[in-house]
Amino acid sequence: MADPVPAELAAVPSDEEVAPLQVSDIEFRGETIYFLMVDRFHDGDPNNSAGPDPHLHDPTRTDWGKYWGGDLQGVLDKLDYLQACGVTAIWLTPLFEQIERMAWEAAPIHGYWTKDFKRINPRFVGSAEEASVFSRNDTVFDKLVAEMHRRGMKLILDIVCNHSSPDAGGVKGQLFDDGKLVADFNDDKDHWYHHYGEVHDWNDEWQVQNCELAGLATFNENNPKYRKYIKSAIAGWLDKGVDALRVDTVKHMPLWFWQEFTGDMTGHKPETFIFGEWIYNNPNDPRSVEFANLSGMSLLDFGLSTAIRQGLGHGDPRGFEVIDEVFRLDDRYRGATELVTFIDNHDMPRFQTLNGDGDILRLAVDLIMTCRGIPCLFYGTEQYLHNDTEGGNDPYNRPMMDKWDTSSPIVRDMKTLSDLRRRNAAVRFGRQAVKFLSPDVYVFARVYRDYRVLVALNRGGETTLPEMDAEMPDGTYRCLLSKAELQVANGKTAALTVPAKSARVFAVEGKPLTGKLLARVQLNAAPTKPGDWVGLIGDCPELGDWDVARAVRLECVNPNTWFGEVMLDKRAGQAVAYKFVVFRAEGGLPQRENTTCRRRILPEKGVVKWRDVWEA
Repeated sequence: MADPVPAELAAVPSDEEVAPLQVSDIEFRGETIYFLMVDRFHDGDPNNSAGPDPHLHDPTRTDWGKYWGGDLQGVLDKLDYLQACGVTAIWLTPLFEQIERMAWEAAPIHGYWTKDFKRINPRFVGSAEEASVFSRNDTVFDKLVAEMHRRGMKLILDIVCNHSSPDAGGVKGQLFDDGKLVADFNDDKDHWYHHYGEVHDWNDEWQVQNCELAGLATFNENNPKYRKYIKSAIAGWLDKGVDALRVDTVKHMPLWFWQEFTGDMTGHKPETFIFGEWIYNNPNDPRSVEFANLSGMSLLDFGLSTAIRQGLGHGDPRGFEVIDEVFRLDDRYRGATELVTFIDNHDMPRFQTLNGDGDILRLAVDLIMTCRGIPCLFYGTEQYLHNDTEGGNDPYNRPMMDKWDTSSPIVRDMKTLSDLRRRNAAVRFGRQAVKFLSPDVYVFARVYRDYRVLVALNRGGETTLPEMDAEMPDGTYRCLLSKAELQVANGKTAALTVPAKSARVFAVEGKPLTGKLLARVQLNAAPTKPGDWVGLIGDCPELGDWDVARAVRLECVNPNTWFGEVMLDKRAGQAVAYKFVVFRAEGGLPQRENTTCRRRILPEKGVVKWRDVWEA
């Protein structure tokens, strides 16, 4: 009989990646991201609220288009709260210095009308002198980074490379380099901007990539001066301690630019994790799938978000069947487990505007905390924060954070499931196997090596589920969220009762790999069919010394993706050569890749990630 799994454990480091990372991006699949709008989170320093132009600040917090006072000190002050919620990574709206003007009756509280990518918005720091953040190391930004890293938390910076500012009082697209004017849309002698007007046909790819989005001055990525400027600016923020980048409006610039940009950023700081916003991307959109697979960054998973909002938020009669249809297309991506999942954000009505039932909101959060991908919660979700004025659209989806209750049901679930993500490899890396599906009930298993997680979600009335294949050892298990028990015998679950609008989560903890150098290996497009498996062979004992009989067995995540981990302690600090092999279900000679062996240089310790595509 298996030992019951305690519902709450102390937060633990996200496994081996606490060691130095030198040659690959940081492992983010164990993180729980919290996306906050700096201006609307918490005012930790009232002295900076008025900013350079006090007319852009509303101390009454009734003008939704003006600044309300949130700042980086406010984030720093609330780190205890965020950790109590299980948050391990914080995504901040852009921190760059913004134009001090109104456009469309709004100030740039969101951070996407940048004036200077090498300075910080003075409204977010302690003094005007701190705006020149690259020239000093004692700003509130530096203190926030240091304190987050001390706590084992990661900082995600929101960046925008596509555009600067709109026409605001006759000034448009004036761009500065740490205070020095370098470009002006209305006097663009050096061609830093495109001048093709706004997009009129959203089905025309050329217009989408070259014309203006809502009147915003659109950069000319063909200009090497611009590319040098933007890459040097973002590299400077990485040097200041930023761990990951969220990239705005990626569909509005060509793929070649992003390949160059991500290559240069990871060349500058290899451990940088990057994900982008291709608005309303989905697995049925070939262009967004191509971007996800070839750009060098992951994406926010709008396809899944739309399905969750439809199936749970809008109460679609097909319910979970709508959501499962998205998961069944995961094989179109090379990195489905690294898509960033969410249920709402700053550009759409909050989930509770669609469905005011707090239990359904909690169910949606439980889903993204346990399904494949990296979960991201919009600030205040855990406190049921929403404002339904005018349908909850911008700006009413951006209210001021006003509650900090660490005992709310969603906070309790977030903390428990965040801890689960850190210690259970099945949630981070494993395949997602459906065990029961109806419009109201969704049961799936996450499976990786000897780790297991079984999740049951019910949006309807109380229901008792039939016997299911649990893929779990026989024993008695306790739900991490409710303490309810589950019996497994002969590989099958006993009848499981799931109350109305609730979730059940059961886990089996496996044995982690130990050593000084871990390789996480992913292969796409292997020519496999059901029953086949993929092995890894190479020129060291850990990879079988080229002996296929000693190949490291990878696990199937979906029909397009195989994944596995292997310790390479004996080869640490040296070069390693390897290739992949397919073993057929019916036996016979294995099929090796038709290519010369791959070669990688290994660091002395830490975690490396290999992402490869089968060579026919």
